[in-house]
Amino acid sequence: MASARTTGAGLPAALSGLTTRGRAFLAAGAAAAASAVVLGQRDLLRVAVLLVALPLASVLVVARARHRIQLSRTVTPTRVQAGRQGSVRLELANLSRLPTGVLLAEDRVPYVLGARPRFVVDRLAGGARAAVGYTLRSEHRGRWEVGPLQLRITDPFGMCEVARSFTATDPLVVVPRVHPLLPLLAEGAWMSSGDSTARAAAASGEHDLATREYRHGDDLRRVHWRSTARRGELMVRRDEQPRQMRATVLLDRRAVGHRGDGPASSFEWAVSAAASVCALLVEAGYGVRILSNEVDTAWTGREHATGTGELLDLLAMVDTGGPGDLRDATAQLLRAGGDGLVVALLGEITPADAHSLATLPRQGMTGVAILLDTTTWAALPRRRAAEITSNREQAARALDLAGWTVVTTTARESVPAAWARVVSRAAVLAGASKGVSR
Repeated sequence: MASARTTGAGLPAALSGLTTRGRAFLAAGAAAAASAVVLGQRDLLRVAVLLVALPLASVLVVARARHRIQLSRTVTPTRVQAGRQGSVRLELANLSRLPTGVLLAEDRVPYVLGARPRFVVDRLAGGARAAVGYTLRSEHRGRWEVGPLQLRITDPFGMCEVARSFTATDPLVVVPRVHPLLPLLAEGAWMSSGDSTARAAAASGEHDLATREYRHGDDLRRVHWRSTARRGELMVRRDEQPRQMRATVLLDRRAVGHRGDGPASSFEWAVSAAASVCALLVEAGYGVRILSNEVDTAWTGREHATGTGELLDLLAMVDTGGPGDLRDATAQLLRAGGDGLVVALLGEITPADAHSLATLPRQGMTGVAILLDTTTWAALPRRRAAEITSNREQAARALDLAGWTVVTTTARESVPAAWARVVSRAAVLAGASKGVSR
C-alpha cells in the first residue's frame, strides 16, 4: 500500500500545458490585434484582448490552484501466480478546501501486466474521497512496480491542461504457477536410511560422521573447531542437530538445455514444476532449498509459511544462464552429502552429466529425476532431435541403474500428471526393494 500527495502546478508548467484550443485562442487574438492596429478598428482590438485574456486567465487559475490530493494504492495480493488476476484499488482524497475540476487519472504499469488503466474522476469537493479499481494479469514471471499515478488537471474551458505525478509505487511479484500434486510416500520412504548412514561411516570413518559442513542458520555454538581446523571450512556436530527432513530441488536453468519461447517453453514448465514441488515438500515438513546450476538458496527453516514465499520469490526472478553443464551443481550436492531427497528437473542432459549425478545415491541421498523431452517444445532437424533423444535415454538408464526414480515428460503432459508418474514409479521401486530385502 502506497500513500503520496501532490499539489498545484507552477506557472511555467501551466504555460507549457496550454491545449490546442488555448494556443488557437492566443493565435487568433494575436492576429485580431494586428488587424485592429492596421485597420484602426477598436472593436476588433477588444475582441483580440478577450481572445488572449481567456487562455492566460486559465493558465493563472491552473497555476494558482493549490489542490492537495492524497493517493492510497492497495495491491491485492502482492504475490500472485502467473495467469491469475490481482486487483489494485486507488483512493484519491482532496485534502484542501477548494473543489477540484474533473481529473483524468492514469496508473503506469509494465506492458506485461496489460494496458495502462485510465479513469475519469468527477469533481472532488473539499475533503471528499473517490475510489477506483482495476485488475492486473500476467503470464510472465517477475517482480514489477505498479505506478506512479499521473493526474491531468484542466480548467473549465479546456484551455490549459497540466499533468502531476505521484512518486509512490507498489511491488507486485508474479510467481510461477503452483499446481496441486499428489502427496509424498510414507514418511522416511524417500530419505536416506540407517543403512546408507552406516555405509557413509564405513567409508569416511567414525570421526567424520560426527560432523558435517556448516549450513546457513546453524548455531555457531555447535561448530566443531578441531574438524574445522583440519578441513579448512566450518564444520558442525551432527549428533547435536535436531533431525529434520531435507530436500533439494535442482532446477536446470542452462540455456543450452531448454527449448521454446516465453511461457510455453520447457524452462517455464520446469520452473512451474519446481515451484509446485517446493510447495509440496514444505507442506510435508521438509526443509527445502533450490539449487540452480551454480547458485543455491539457504534452507527454509521451520517457519514454513515464510519459507514457501521466499522460494517462490526466487523462482519468480530466475532466468536461463550459467554454465553449460551440471558439474557445479553436482559438486554442490556432494558437499552436502547424505542429506535426504534430491528432486532434479533436467532439460537436455548429456551422459557425462548423468554419470556425475548418478554418484549421489552412494552419498546417502535419494534421487528423483524428471527429464524433459525438449524436442516436443520446438521443431528440430531430425538428426539433432535423434541426438538429443539418444543422450536423454542414456542418461535415464544411468540414473535408473544408480537408484534414481526417473520419468521422462513432454510438452503435452501437465506437471501434476508427470508428478503422479513419479509417485507411482517410486512406489513400485520401494515395493521391489522390500521384496529383495526379504
